[in-house]
Amino acid sequence: MRPYSFETADVFTSKQFGGNPLAVITDARGLSTRHMQSIAAEFNFSETTFVLLPEDPANTARVRIFNRTAEMPFAGHPSIGTGYVLAGLGRGRNGPLHLEVPAGLVRVEIERDAEGRPTGGKITAPQPLSVGGELPVEGIASCLGLNPDDVDTSEHAPCLVSVGVPFVVARLRPDALGRCSPDLSAFRGLAAAHPWLEGRLSLHVYCKFEAGLRARMFAPLAGTFEDPATGSANAPLGALLLSLGTEPHAEFEVRQGEEMGRPSVLHVTAERRPSGLHATVAGRCVTVSRGELLLSV
Repeated sequence: MRPYSFETADVFTSKQFGGNPLAVITDARGLSTRHMQSIAAEFNFSETTFVLLPEDPANTARVRIFNRTAEMPFAGHPSIGTGYVLAGLGRGRNGPLHLEVPAGLVRVEIERDAEGRPTGGKITAPQPLSVGGELPVEGIASCLGLNPDDVDTSEHAPCLVSVGVPFVVARLRPDALGRCSPDLSAFRGLAAAHPWLEGRLSLHVYCKFEAGLRARMFAPLAGTFEDPATGSANAPLGALLLSLGTEPHAEFEVRQGEEMGRPSVLHVTAERRPSGLHATVAGRCVTVSRGELLLSV
């Protein structure tokens, strides 16, 4: 039996058992893709990360990210949480960490307290905003157990957005957000009716309120019925909202996970650059557990 050390942290919260839980295998050398997927399913978190030596020695690490059923090209809370865990192990003392993920290079700036201990982080998404096709209001409403008039199209239609991994984003009327009740068969039907989704339908819905945004994210086709905090969805949401106006820069506080009893706070910024609209996501982290996996590999 070979031991593999792991650490779990709750991301986008400063209190244990809030935010989005993450498991980090801090040295995954020797693990196959099959082992990684099995370990991610065993933890049963939204995502689990596996830290490997970087391909470019100038970077901090190569990181593979798995949800319950598949590998992810990029994800927000796993990038921040992995950076937080590595910083706790002494990495990144002299500046930001740079994590190699399939979607590109993720820069993680570590936030620290007065004693220098890591408390969270901020990531820059690896790609500028891209906007894909639109989806019908009726299909979105059906997936969420809502009426079509609960979907607010006053600023934009439901559409596919990405800064490294694609999400369908839709705005809801404020009273509808808490009434969402995902229908798995409707998700399957909407994905099948739009082959360009390539079988992936992760639906991120939001509404505006006085202090910022409230959001929920549902991805039952990937095994995540609901996600308590989704950095890789809120980042393109912030960039999309910036694209609707003429401002060079925008900031948003996003609250997510409240309906699940895991309140999360994400700080999103978006800015216009010559290469496109870029986004950052920041949040606090807290350690929950450390231990070893005993594997026959």
